[in-house]
Amino acid sequence: MKPVGFATASVTSRHGRLSNQDCAGYLHLDRVACWVVADGLGAYNGGEVAARLAVEQIMASCETRPQLTVEALKAHLEAAQSAIRARQAAQPELAAMRTTVALLVSDYQAALCAHLGDSRCYQFRGGEVCFQTRDHSVPQALVNAGDLAPEAVRFHEDRNRLLRALGEEAELKPTLSGPLDLAPGDAFLLCTDGFWEYVLEEDMQQALARADTPKSWLKAMEEKLIARVAHLEKNGADNYTAITIFLQGPLG
Repeated sequence: MKPVGFATASVTSRHGRLSNQDCAGYLHLDRVACWVVADGLGAYNGGEVAARLAVEQIMASCETRPQLTVEALKAHLEAAQSAIRARQAAQPELAAMRTTVALLVSDYQAALCAHLGDSRCYQFRGGEVCFQTRDHSVPQALVNAGDLAPEAVRFHEDRNRLLRALGEEAELKPTLSGPLDLAPGDAFLLCTDGFWEYVLEEDMQQALARADTPKSWLKAMEEKLIARVAHLEKNGADNYTAITIFLQGPLG
């Protein structure tokens, strides 16, 4: 028997920027559920286009291939890559556009995650982080090499230097994680760097402990983000986007 399902909430905001180059989407289908966030990079309006194409194509691919397999996840990302590369070729002014992506797919028994760049996926069990993706970024590479403490990633001077993204000419090399097992009470968070830079893991856990719905959890974290930005930043902050997910019902 599968769980009753998932409850989902989402938010996206341009925050301190003139436009919002983040995008998010999700689907709860009969055979699978799919959640995706993207953070666009590139020339004027290019990041917005890349992020939107990524989310649209991944969700469309998930509808076409509602399977929990590594091959299906790769197909979803390849569909997004093809759409972005085609738009780059058709509109040279968008040739530099790129986007990060974090994708979570579940068949209501387990889940798989894929990501490129520094948009993240977290899984929480018993109120604590039990899984999180590792960024494809210069600071994370320094952490992996033992040259930087993990907590220093958030405000490292090279935190925006990414090593992988959708829209690059090079072969796609996403990190695929899982299968992630599911348990009653599990929660997930997908978010762009404009969110996790200001919402620490302990903030996520504290807010989750007080939340009874994905919406209330998200609202508490967003309030923390806004307050911290007001304290730390003089000129506003980046776009931010997040999706919160509660697992509902027993697993059998």
